Amino acid sequence: MNSISIFDIFKIGIGPSSSHTLGPWKAALQFIDGLESHAISRIHVCLYGSLSKTGVGHATDKAVVLGLLGFDPKTMQTSQINSVIEEVKRTERIKVGGKEIEFKYDRDIIFKPNAHDLHPNTVKFVAISDTSLIKEEFYASVGGGFIESPHQNDEAEQRKLPFPIDKGEDLLKYTADNQCKISDVVLKNELSIRSEPEIKDKLETILETFLDCIFAGCSVDGVLPGGLNVVRRAKGICDKLLDGQQFDNREEWLAALKKAPKDFNSVNKWISCFALAVNEQNADMGRVVTSPTNGAAGVIPAVLMYYYLFCDFRSKDSIRRFLFTAGEIGCLFKKGATISAAVGGCQAEIGVSAAMAAGGLTEVLGGSPEQCLMAAEIAMEHHLGLTCDPVKGLVQIPCIERNTMGAMKAITAANLALEGKPKESKVSLDVAVKTMWEVSKNMSSKYKETAEGGLAVNIPVINPSC
Repeated sequence: MNSISIFDIFKIGIGPSSSHTLGPWKAALQFIDGLESHAISRIHVCLYGSLSKTGVGHATDKAVVLGLLGFDPKTMQTSQINSVIEEVKRTERIKVGGKEIEFKYDRDIIFKPNAHDLHPNTVKFVAISDTSLIKEEFYASVGGGFIESPHQNDEAEQRKLPFPIDKGEDLLKYTADNQCKISDVVLKNELSIRSEPEIKDKLETILETFLDCIFAGCSVDGVLPGGLNVVRRAKGICDKLLDGQQFDNREEWLAALKKAPKDFNSVNKWISCFALAVNEQNADMGRVVTSPTNGAAGVIPAVLMYYYLFCDFRSKDSIRRFLFTAGEIGCLFKKGATISAAVGGCQAEIGVSAAMAAGGLTEVLGGSPEQCLMAAEIAMEHHLGLTCDPVKGLVQIPCIERNTMGAMKAITAANLALEGKPKESKVSLDVAVKTMWEVSKNMSSKYKETAEGGLAVNIPVINPSC
């Protein structure tokens, strides 16, 4: 597992869920790759476990269809999604590899609530001809847009890195031996995979996607889809903080943000606004960056904006360092525990994203490698046991607000670590990762993205008798 790149953690895709939308979408694309379409008469899809129980709320059904049609989640125009899906439902046809075949939504997408042995998030694709089976494949969507199958793992290319990293203590050894920052070690590993211009280009694309998503979320109001009637709030907060100023583009908006008041209450509201903006876009099938997941996509961009607007921001190089450090902390949780809410509850999403953001912020604010890992540990320690209980299976309640809480905790954790002495700390990041994994395994399945416990069954929207 020590060959994970930060660009395996930061993926660009479409909401609302990396495990329930992006993962199944990628699995569908992988399934049709190389498929002999001329022989196909029918394709059907089986969604198991969590993908079944909360699949419609997470747009899993739409994702697998869009993948079978060959659309790329990195580039597809999100405004086309609903019209494409409605056309499939109307015509009962899809085109796979150039051949049009019959596809009935109610018949060919099969929901199986029982979990499959492979993983709580399992999808099976079956392609058949008029007379026989052509291809059958199972995929596990294991969190953060990662997929695995019995025959091939996502991101399976084995890379030999100059600094193999499995635990936080590995990072601290390398930084001590080389008298450098965490981001320096991560950069050297990334340079063994791709060129420096490629790395900069990927980081720039991630940053641009962050900014586009925040700006879009601060520019749109209305009610989110899905039936909960959740009202978008980011635009209202933004408009109020900027006293109703109007903007023609993102650059004018950013310039106004830099001039905005910087008192504590205003800064606090801005952080929440940025996190809300991202996850309101995510809930509406907008384009986001998994950080490390879609459901937790608002934490890191909100903390980055806090650093950019309200701290001693110096250059884009500091943003790159933030992302290198944050990404590597995400890798540690992926290797040592989980980033899947269906496996570990929301501690695996918001908890990990807060740890990532805390570590990244600590580095760019001048913290030592030890303080960076201390910040990440503090952030995770205070998310341990957080349940994933999406109301109506939608990534809205409590998911959107949880991103604001994760961002706040990340900033607090960074400030505590910057004023702290890591040698006096009683809990290491490696212990926090180990503990999170133990809590994940002991947590009831009803709190793991199944909508069978917690808020999902205890609010009037779902249970009028409450």
